[in-house]
Amino acid sequence: MEAILIPISLFIALFGVAYLYLSTRNKERLALIEKGADATIFMKGKRHTAPIWKVLILNLALLLMGIGIGIFIASLLHYNLGVEEEVAFPGTIFLMAGVGLFVGFTMTKNLDKE
Repeated sequence: MEAILIPISLFIALFGVAYLYLSTRNKERLALIEKGADATIFMKGKRHTAPIWKVLILNLALLLMGIGIGIFIASLLHYNLGVEEEVAFPGTIFLMAGVGLFVGFTMTKNLDKE
């Protein structure tokens, strides 16, 4: 009996969050329209942003390149400098993956400017 309560409560929580989000957004938009705000602020197509597939491919490519470079640097640290394998591999992989994601973030900002 207890096993069924978790999925039901999860569904109720997700439904409640979605309902509150949508109803609040609707009330906010109605209030703006009543005050005479321009309806074009609700149009999402007006922004000039990079397509989402370009952003995903760019960030995924840089993440994978960062992981590869991290593995390469970790092997250099382990075999040439004698750093322990348990320290070298996770540390450099996470560091270089983070660097790759940061570079992807800055490149995505540059795509939005164009």
